[in-house]
Amino acid sequence: MKKEALSKHMGLTHELFPIVQPHHYSWINRYGKNYLYWNGVRAQFVLSEPELVKEVLQNNEKVYPNRKPSIYHRNLSGNGLALIDGEKWVRQRKLANYVFHGESLKKMIPAVIASVETMLEKWKGQEGKEIEVSQEFKLLSSEVISRTAFGSSYLEGEKIFAILNKLSIIMIRNAYNTRIPFINKLWKPADLLESEKLAKEIQDCVVKIVKKREDKVLNGEADRFGNDFLGLLVNAFHDLDQKNRLSLEDLVGECKTFYLAGQETVSSLLAWTVFLLAIHGDWQEKARREVIQIFGNQNPHPEGIAKLKTMTMIINETLRLYAPLTLLVREVAREVQLGKLVLPANIDLVVTNMALHHDPHLWGDDVHLFKPERFVEGIGRATKYNAASFFPFGLGPRSCVGMTFALTETKIALSMILQCYTFTLSPAYVHSPMTIISLQPQHGIQIILESLQNEA
Repeated sequence: MKKEALSKHMGLTHELFPIVQPHHYSWINRYGKNYLYWNGVRAQFVLSEPELVKEVLQNNEKVYPNRKPSIYHRNLSGNGLALIDGEKWVRQRKLANYVFHGESLKKMIPAVIASVETMLEKWKGQEGKEIEVSQEFKLLSSEVISRTAFGSSYLEGEKIFAILNKLSIIMIRNAYNTRIPFINKLWKPADLLESEKLAKEIQDCVVKIVKKREDKVLNGEADRFGNDFLGLLVNAFHDLDQKNRLSLEDLVGECKTFYLAGQETVSSLLAWTVFLLAIHGDWQEKARREVIQIFGNQNPHPEGIAKLKTMTMIINETLRLYAPLTLLVREVAREVQLGKLVLPANIDLVVTNMALHHDPHLWGDDVHLFKPERFVEGIGRATKYNAASFFPFGLGPRSCVGMTFALTETKIALSMILQCYTFTLSPAYVHSPMTIISLQPQHGIQIILESLQNEA
């Protein structure tokens, strides 16, 4: 069903649900908002009713833990925050919270600005020509996460990003394959062997980056491992208290998770926001006027970023229509009552936020139109229903730790682009969104830039 949907030309519509998740779209229409189906040997219960979704995602009682990942998913993400539970998750979440909030976040802004400046420098002389921006934003977000979280350049992390991309493709290729228990102990398919080899290569890359930090302290070039995310991980790796100490496997897993999440989420959000602004020139102009009113021709700063009301509305509407993550999966740890339903232990719960974000009962008959004014009074009043109608970064205690950072990075990049250029969608663009980890344009996003200086 997914292959067939992707093979069709869909036109410039924002009605993504039947294209990106045609199976869930079809079955929700046939069986209702909540239904059970089998994915190989696993029973999967799909939820798209806001009250039930809220109960599952905001649950603190360990009733709905993360689903145990496939072997391909584990090779991709390791023992990172996205996959772990319990005390280990609490400890590693604290580290991430420290890095991606408050004053630590403000200190990252100059590195984000420097990365955007590098990208805009490359764009000079491209006025009137076609630029494929989704790849540009992948490079930008890779550079930003390398600089801010790991104190290195994109070049140092380039091999890691390339390997993560290969692992993502292998994981997606095997997402619907049913594994026969115990068979992989006797025989491993070529994809599994390749996946294990690539996971080992990433570990070697991370160990090299960590060793550089350790050597600087040993040689007296630095008196500590640093305050960025990598520095905190290395500190925890060397912690004398065994309860707080990170294993090498945990350290590598966190690095993989943050390299991957830092690149995928922001590059997807930026690409689709620019796509929507390229189509809707009126909103592009409103955003530009706001940016110039707040920053003039100066670089963005924290006080101004907090005042970007129009841009926040545009980003929220982009996240509603084109959320980077299209579904969340949990497991039922023990028999539990959910609403009027009794769920047995050991089944999967699939929460498809795409279904909720595109539901006309929640958002109105204009649900498939780009209307940032929905969010003029904030997220809470955008829909008459509860918070579980809109959760692009997850919901509850396990919501994305990097959300504020991702939104800040997106606002900085958009502000700096709008200060320099107007842009329109190229006639060569073919609209075909698809999921590879995050929501991606299957054929890229081609835009045509015009310099504001030329217009002046």
